[in-house]
Amino acid sequence: MKSKVLKTIKKYNLIENGDKIILAVSGGPDSISMLDILNNIKNDKNIDINFEIIVAHVNHMIRKEASEDEEYVRKFCEKREIEFYSKSIDVQKMANNNKIGTEEAGRKARYEFFDEILKKTNSNKIAIAHNRNDSVETVIMHVLRGSGISGLKGIEPRRERYIRPLIECERKEIEEYCYENNLKPKIDKSNFENIYTRNKIRNVVIPYIKNEFNENIVKTISRLSELVSEEEDYMDKQIKKIYKDILITEEKSEIQLDLRKFNNQEKVIKSRLILYTITRSFGSSEGIEKVHVEDIIKLCSNNIGNKFLTPNKNIKILVKNHKIYFISQV
Repeated sequence: MKSKVLKTIKKYNLIENGDKIILAVSGGPDSISMLDILNNIKNDKNIDINFEIIVAHVNHMIRKEASEDEEYVRKFCEKREIEFYSKSIDVQKMANNNKIGTEEAGRKARYEFFDEILKKTNSNKIAIAHNRNDSVETVIMHVLRGSGISGLKGIEPRRERYIRPLIECERKEIEEYCYENNLKPKIDKSNFENIYTRNKIRNVVIPYIKNEFNENIVKTISRLSELVSEEEDYMDKQIKKIYKDILITEEKSEIQLDLRKFNNQEKVIKSRLILYTITRSFGSSEGIEKVHVEDIIKLCSNNIGNKFLTPNKNIKILVKNHKIYFISQV
């Protein structure tokens, strides 16, 4: 599996010379395998990549075994002389206070801590131990929720500072690696409780599809994700070109596009242009749904007087003087 991970690293340029990487390690099979493999790659004199690794662990304080998991990861790192950071966060309390789900609260807590350690140690990347099965589960979740094409990409190998070295490894391979190398990872028993959507997909939906329709469903959906990723990458490049052509001005608080040139585009291009422009303004198009995009397209096609929309409290879309204004209201 080490060679497979190394191949993934080179394929997606996940690790480069001089990188200092925070490894998110819970103590489960995925993260402990990632830690063991990356540590082996780092120390292999036959592999010409020089990088540092630092481990970050979050104790969610939900399960009674949580402290044991933390101690297991700590000792694993001590034995290999790997820098280790941990933090205990009452995730259930955080979820209750913020009126969000436990899963969402846990994810928020983890990523905030990883970012904190990234800055504290002057690191530049964060490695997450998502595997191929995780990506397939994500695709199915997106389909069930009515996602667009981009949702079929699953979990990307690299996104900004986050890298996923195990993304082309299947869960079965990871479990075998742990057994063969006597890693004795900690098992989160809540993964077998079908109260969360992902667990239902993992424990019920995928096994059912394997038994009744396609035993290679994980590989099949992974191939679909790769094809979608290639096409999405191409579309992204085209959208950037069109954006440059129709752009009038781009400032921190306001972006102006040429209305006529925008209206001459195909609907699929218009939709992507809107999301791309909003992302340029705020760094994300989160919270902008299909209905908002449809309304903005209608607003632009009915160019009568000064009309505007506020799809959310942060942004105002105004059509005026043959221009489309994306105005920040933050």
